[in-house]
Amino acid sequence: MTTAQEISAVLKELGIDTEANPSYYTGLLSGPKATSNTMVSHTPIDGSLIASVGMATATDYEAVVLQAQEAFKSWRLWPAPKRGEIVRQYGQKLRENKEALGKLVTLEMGKLYQEGLGEVQEMIDICDFAVGLSRQLYGLTIASERPLHRMLEQYQPLGVVGIISAFNFPVAVWAWNSMLAAVCGDVCIWKPSEKTPISAIACHKILLGVLKENDVPEGVFSLIIGGADIGNKLSEDERIPLISATGSTRMGKSVAIKVASRLGKSLLELGGNNAIIVTPQANMDLATRAIVFGAAGTCGQRCTSTRRVIVHEDVKTELIARLTKAYASLPVGSPLDKGVLVGPLIDAAAASKFEEAITACQKEGGTLLTGGKKLSGGLYDKGAYVSPAIVEAKNSYQTVQEETFAPILYIISYQGDVANAIDLQNESLYGLSSAIFTDSIRESERFLSSTGSDCGIANVNIGTSGAEIGGAFGGEKQTGGGRESGSDAWKVYMRRQTNTINYSTDLPLAQGINFN
Repeated sequence: MTTAQEISAVLKELGIDTEANPSYYTGLLSGPKATSNTMVSHTPIDGSLIASVGMATATDYEAVVLQAQEAFKSWRLWPAPKRGEIVRQYGQKLRENKEALGKLVTLEMGKLYQEGLGEVQEMIDICDFAVGLSRQLYGLTIASERPLHRMLEQYQPLGVVGIISAFNFPVAVWAWNSMLAAVCGDVCIWKPSEKTPISAIACHKILLGVLKENDVPEGVFSLIIGGADIGNKLSEDERIPLISATGSTRMGKSVAIKVASRLGKSLLELGGNNAIIVTPQANMDLATRAIVFGAAGTCGQRCTSTRRVIVHEDVKTELIARLTKAYASLPVGSPLDKGVLVGPLIDAAAASKFEEAITACQKEGGTLLTGGKKLSGGLYDKGAYVSPAIVEAKNSYQTVQEETFAPILYIISYQGDVANAIDLQNESLYGLSSAIFTDSIRESERFLSSTGSDCGIANVNIGTSGAEIGGAFGGEKQTGGGRESGSDAWKVYMRRQTNTINYSTDLPLAQGINFN
């Protein structure tokens, strides 16, 4: 089956017929129809057309926000477990459509089919998490210093939440945000990446069916297709108390400034320059497998992709030999094909940045050990396929300190104690994910101590990518400081409120103040 035939089949399975119902491809799937220019989505596998999508106008945007505001008035009154029931039903629909959705993610983004299935599974998992959360949403009881008074803390829904998602996880990150926000009583407006709008449309279409079956008010979940102009409108809109944005640090800084200028809240999940430390006490088999998956998986297009390996001089030669051998056998090709481990980059611009970064690092003194080329011939001429690169370099190189969203792995050596490796890791401006491979409990505990890794995620004997939804996901420094998904990340979608109840007949003041 050709890629074009795969596209046609999966769209048909998901009930998306571009020829019979072209009006379906508008900037909005609820609310008024967009009438402006269109956005065209092609698969990075071979450039085949997936679909054209109408982009929302300023009028469309205003209608969506007004509808969301109106929906919030009634949605916040639904008991949280009832809101959780809607999420539960959506999770079931995702299970029924997992294979088709996973394939569409692969077709539109270019990640391996198994990774596409994994992304849909993340959506299912966060639905399950949110359903349980809908029966918790706990507050606190606080001891009052005044007699016959009760003090407590509770959480109330914020209102409209704007979600700006990135191309590399075109659906899962939206689910992380929207499913939690929904059970918290918020309504959501989703602006997906311009590079992956069809995956968003497919997920939203399934969700609309669940909402209709349950008489959920229109506007609880909205999807708006557009470019940077729509993102700017969301960021600047005082009617939207929270903006959750995933993408580059450059984009995140722009969003942060706009949201902060109106004293709104922002949840930012931005770049990463993630490192794995390999000590002489490491299990080299485990380390090699984790590094290869972390660096080459998703063609290096995860925010948690392994960018740097900080390895002790005593085991550097062995690790390089293992890695170069593994890289030599990495099959690069269509992510739909069995046996392929590396698919294409998202577009030609990403491939150019890949080559430019390697050239720049070599000029700084880096040594290209393997890979690093744009591939050509056959399928390779139809997409942005590259051979994953390993470059021996120094941590101080400017290129090493920058995030290149491509499969480039920098090998950096250290000497002496593991503290020296940790210092090198923490020199990065980013603070998303980190890992150490060691069988020494002293080294692992040092890595996890207050003077260890400064990242939001710090793993021992496991790679930098592949986070579970049960833990809060996010990082520090130029990664933005946001937290999504599990743990108590739900609190960011709510406003905290302290309540004091006086059930006496007196009016004592705090701190013993007496105005009598």
